[in-house]
Amino acid sequence: MREPTTRTAPGTSRLRRWTTRAGLTALGAVVLLGWTVAMGLGMVRTAPEHSTLEPTVVPYAQPGPHLVGVRDLTVPGSTPLPATVWYPATTSAGQRVTYRYTVGMLSGTNPVTLATYPGQARRHAPVDETAGPYPLVVLSPGFALGPGAYGWLAEHLATRGFVVVSPAHQEPLDPSKLWQATVDRPQDLRALIDHLTKGGDAVSALVDTDRIAVAGHSYGGYAAQVMGGARLDTQSLRTACADARRADDAGVFLCGALEPSLADMADRAGLTALPEGLWPDWSDNRVDAVVSMAGDAVMFGETGLRSLNVPVAALGGTADRDTPYATGARLTYDHADAPRAVEVGLIGAEHFAFTGPCASVRRVMTVVPFGFCDDPAWNRASARDVVAHHVTAFLRAELGAKDSTAALRVIPDAGDDLEVRTRGYP
Repeated sequence: MREPTTRTAPGTSRLRRWTTRAGLTALGAVVLLGWTVAMGLGMVRTAPEHSTLEPTVVPYAQPGPHLVGVRDLTVPGSTPLPATVWYPATTSAGQRVTYRYTVGMLSGTNPVTLATYPGQARRHAPVDETAGPYPLVVLSPGFALGPGAYGWLAEHLATRGFVVVSPAHQEPLDPSKLWQATVDRPQDLRALIDHLTKGGDAVSALVDTDRIAVAGHSYGGYAAQVMGGARLDTQSLRTACADARRADDAGVFLCGALEPSLADMADRAGLTALPEGLWPDWSDNRVDAVVSMAGDAVMFGETGLRSLNVPVAALGGTADRDTPYATGARLTYDHADAPRAVEVGLIGAEHFAFTGPCASVRRVMTVVPFGFCDDPAWNRASARDVVAHHVTAFLRAELGAKDSTAALRVIPDAGDDLEVRTRGYP
């Protein structure tokens, strides 16, 4: 399943942090734009990916019984929020979707395509109401990334009987704006839930308003945890940042993006002063479970995570240098006050093991290794099987039939490739 881990040359880890973090940083954006112009925005083919996992190892990675439709929607507001929704459909006829792996540029409203890959969903296919209403999963992308990067997972969940909606957060590809996303993302997710549960879209009738989960990757994982109750904690962040600077570890990136802007964050959130400890609760009591994939948790610390009191699945790559495993998935699992929890560590995997395949990529991606389309330790298709299995099993256990079989199968027999812990399950 895994390939031998490759080592990074000394001195390159800091550069990688600034060229891969949350999709791309400003440095990466400049390089990307220059190369895309020079290379004429051409597309090249990459070798197909093949999973080496047996179906019996990852049973919930197999597609479910439902056909899938997909369509775009927009949540109205002072800044309209585009989103993509996947849902059980009645037919496989119609235009088959091609997913675009995009990053937002400039104002966040001008996405640039890095790669594409084919899906199975059909655009505007008629909804299948026969088994509805269906649980709702809100899927928040990584910083400045578009929903297409996660179309593979959304589509898979829809085959299993979920309605999945993913917002295109209007974020520019600029790490100096990360503090704004810290405040804005929970508001985006709440507005999206409002829109779909209050009849704002044609698929609203399919949504079971009593069964809602929020999932996310990278900064989307941060947002998912907030929606489940995790709270920012100023003192925890400052302590963690001081430790990170002494060790010169990967957490320095997030500290540099957030710590100098804490007062601005408080102002953007409508607070009269910067909290010295816990920030206000930004959770949504309609959310029944959260999934954090390589999700940042250092801004919560142990104190802020004690407020995360809904079931949580925390997944991550143990070699992730963008969201370190110790301050991401492990921190969440160890300190969330959740009645049930799952931790899944993909041994040796890095940050983008959770995103889609790269069937066709921009030529620049073959020249500048941002890490979107490969992993030093994992076959990416195998990683997606593992992620699909655990996320599906967890959501079935919490939002589906709540059957014990789904809960038990959160732990597959995958040998030394995974580190899995659970609590609260039979």
